[in-house]
Amino acid sequence: MKNTMKKPVAIPVEKLRPFAGHPFKVKDDEEMNTLIESIQTQGVLSPLIVRPIENTDEYEVISGHRRLHAAVKAGITEVPALIYALDRDSAGIAVVDSNLHREHILPSEKAFAYKMKADAMNHKGWKTDLTSGQVVPKSDDNRTTAQIGADTGDSYKTVQRYIRLTNLIPEILQYVDDGRISFTPAVELSYLNEQEQYDLLEQMELNDCTPSLSQACRFKKMSAEQGLTPEVIVAVMSEEKANQREMFKLPIERIRQYVPNANAKQAEDFVLKACEHYRKFLIRQRNRDER
Repeated sequence: MKNTMKKPVAIPVEKLRPFAGHPFKVKDDEEMNTLIESIQTQGVLSPLIVRPIENTDEYEVISGHRRLHAAVKAGITEVPALIYALDRDSAGIAVVDSNLHREHILPSEKAFAYKMKADAMNHKGWKTDLTSGQVVPKSDDNRTTAQIGADTGDSYKTVQRYIRLTNLIPEILQYVDDGRISFTPAVELSYLNEQEQYDLLEQMELNDCTPSLSQACRFKKMSAEQGLTPEVIVAVMSEEKANQREMFKLPIERIRQYVPNANAKQAEDFVLKACEHYRKFLIRQRNRDER
């Protein structure tokens, strides 16, 4: 990226716009509260990266959406920013690359980030050869996803599977983010058409259950061969499977105060560890009482 300004410049927050299609969520959580407090006392220490919006005096944020949100919450009216002249595709790639280092990334965020980068690389008509490191003409999707994987540590197949998740309807994708549907079954479900996914969602919500990997694979196969009807979905989902035999339900809202940023799986792990610690406490207490 070629920086058109040698030093950060102060830009009014009302002149800054989020990157169109930005795949990473900006959440008002504990981490955001900490960032707001830091900005209130120290200001924005790390400049945002922005690009000019053509024919306006405004800028599109490439890196720093969370810092901008926190600054606005903190009452800051101007933020430091580095201005780069980038086309849409180069900016999209930069948006993804500047955010994938974050510690906590939701599956949906990774999915749309990988798709944004792959689309941008394909649209530009070139990609880096993984063997020689040279820029070569576009060939196939495997080369694009392999390059993305090389930058992030994922295999090209894993990148492709994440991109598949963008075909899920938002409600089912939320199940994935919450840890209620695992990654591999979710990829299989992404092959269902929109109506089939909504029919499946209705059964999931009605019976408070999710398809196993085996069921998801069968749904994919049936969808491709003859299509899925609501009746078939009901029949398959009514089959007994491991995660339906004995379930203890605890609303996640009841433990949010202890693990505010956890998804369903992380909350479950937290509860199990807490139970184990409490069990050990009771044993120690009983042993003391018996002395």
